Amino acid sequence: EMQLLESGGGSVQAGGSLRLSCAASEAVYPTYCMGWFRQAPGKEREAVASIFAAGYSPHYSDSVKDRFIISRDTTNNTVALTMNNLVPEDTAVYYCAVARASCPLDCPYGNCLAKYWGQGTQVTVSS
Repeated sequence: EMQLLESGGGSVQAGGSLRLSCAASEAVYPTYCMGWFRQAPGKEREAVASIFAAGYSPHYSDSVKDRFIISRDTTNNTVALTMNNLVPEDTAVYYCAVARASCPLDCPYGNCLAKYWGQGTQVTVSS
């Protein structure tokens, strides 16, 4: 089964930047969707950003649009999330995920749809 290994979380002050990376253990079918969910304390998990495994059609939630950038490196089989202008509301555990379906990643009725999940990495933004 595919393994997803995340790295890059940490703590930063508001206005700062962080970059998360996720390495997949095996090739991802080009039309599968890869990306990131997050879950803040006391809140439901939500989709943040996603991209087709072939590297096209990035999609962002309204809360991170214009601040976060998702990128796909097909050579190294990784997906990254560059987070700029971070705010305290971005504090959450971030999960890399792969869905055997078209993008975007989604959580209909609170059920986040993905076949493979990373272990999660903590991002903390202080004011």
